Amino acid sequence: MDELRQRVDELEIRYTHQGRMLEELNLVVAESAQRIARLERELVHYREMLGSLAPGMIESPDE
Repeated sequence: MDELRQRVDELEIRYTHQGRMLEELNLVVAESAQRIARLERELVHYREMLGSLAPGMIESPDE
């Protein structure tokens, strides 16, 4: 019975640890998504700035 209790305890510890790791990973993913969105907005802004300085010289990514 002690062996079973020990195995259950180990599983509970692992479960708790994985839960914490999942929360931390979720924060990293959310922060990364926010950063990507900000960088995309900046890119659009800089493309618009360059477009106004030299119209017709900037190719779109599709070309």
